[in-house]
Amino acid sequence: MNMAQSKSMQKNDSHSLLLGYALWLFGFTGSHRFYYGKPLTGTLWFFTFGLLGIGWLIDLVLIPSMEEQADNSYKEGNIDYNTAWLLLTFLGYFGVHRFYMKKWISGILYLLTGGLFFIGYIYDFWTLNEQIDELNQ
Repeated sequence: MNMAQSKSMQKNDSHSLLLGYALWLFGFTGSHRFYYGKPLTGTLWFFTFGLLGIGWLIDLVLIPSMEEQADNSYKEGNIDYNTAWLLLTFLGYFGVHRFYMKKWISGILYLLTGGLFFIGYIYDFWTLNEQIDELNQ
């Protein structure tokens, strides 16, 4: 088997199953759905508390397929999806995830304005996967 065939057989592992389940614990906020690149249903989960808990429980079974879809959609690179998502989830209000992605100016703006008055923070939940994917190209 040559090197090209070996690389094509390697599974892309941009998103973590373990992190997906960890975020699922807060799933009534839709965090695991945002992480796996499903911002519409993530928003729905956020405003309905995981479809009143029913969708949240169903997601316990759906997470492996969501992880596989995300792995197929987003490519690995210099910026690690898992690290960026952890930073966004817990420190995004301060722009730490933007500093990690070397977006220094917006990181400073987030730091000084509370995630651009929280709107930028929410925007990043919608677009972080695409931002990382673009940087990893």
